[in-house]
Amino acid sequence: MKITILNGNPDSKNKDFDQYLLDLKRSLEVCNHRVRLFRLRDMNIKYCIGCFNCWLKTPGECFAKDESHDICREYINSDLAIFTSPVIMGFVSALLKKINDKLIPLIHPYLEMVNGECHHLARYDRYPALGLILAKDDRTDDEDIEIIREIYRRDAINLKTSLSFAKLTDNPVEEVCNEINNI
Repeated sequence: MKITILNGNPDSKNKDFDQYLLDLKRSLEVCNHRVRLFRLRDMNIKYCIGCFNCWLKTPGECFAKDESHDICREYINSDLAIFTSPVIMGFVSALLKKINDKLIPLIHPYLEMVNGECHHLARYDRYPALGLILAKDDRTDDEDIEIIREIYRRDAINLKTSLSFAKLTDNPVEEVCNEINNI
């Protein structure tokens, strides 16, 4: 399976989070998965400005010249995309939210009804399954985790896929790896 991991850790001093993802990457590679890990804090990724050029002028590509193009290409060619972040003020980091917004070129601006709701049409024939890995801090409660999980579950509908799992860095890497192997 081809797996893309998006590391939304903004703090280079939070070495435990980064190490957890490196350990997960190694475990997945031992299981013969091809894994690409993007450390978002080291990348030039501009904020989405809502210009809609990705739908109108440059269909399927963000108008901004940044490294989001590499992420979108890797994402759409993956079987699984794992969004990862420490929980900051009750939500994922701004880095991870930024890349969520930059995935909008991967869907059409046109809408369709899905289970009584308006959702965007697919631009591609297939989309990767989604996974979510979060790191709690001492202010994070179960409600924060549930809200984030639900937002990513809903986001998956627009991205023409489903949220396959949501785990915490409290879960051993082997457990997360086994969950991924069963997708």
